[in-house]
Amino acid sequence: MLFLGQAAGPPEFDPEAAAAAGGLLAAMGAMLFVYAAIVLLMIVSLWKIFSKAGQPGWAAIIPIYNYVVLLEIVGRPIWWIILLLVPCVNIVILIILMVDLAKSFGKDGAFAAGLIILGLVFFPILAFGSSEYQGPAATPAA
Repeated sequence: MLFLGQAAGPPEFDPEAAAAAGGLLAAMGAMLFVYAAIVLLMIVSLWKIFSKAGQPGWAAIIPIYNYVVLLEIVGRPIWWIILLLVPCVNIVILIILMVDLAKSFGKDGAFAAGLIILGLVFFPILAFGSSEYQGPAATPAA
């Protein structure tokens, strides 16, 4: 038991704790690598989708502006960006945008469901597949 003002000795080295900490750090590093690879894949896919639609690809890496460009691609009004900032409403709006995005590239509802549920797979398919931009699926509000 230590008392106030009494110096503690050096902590004991616990090899099991050191091995556990090393394993934890290795697992965290692997997870960080996988996460970075997924983020990079999605950025590259969105960049290519924007380029296919005649928009600047670099817009994919600018927060909020990438949604403005996406709204232009699918033909929805720009003020929908406000709806994307509202919790719960944004989920519905994103589903509508994914359906419109699929239709804008000539894809059907099943592909839109893939974009919604498995975006990690379907965004690269849309980006690097043979589909071409058909024009905005939604009619812009007058």
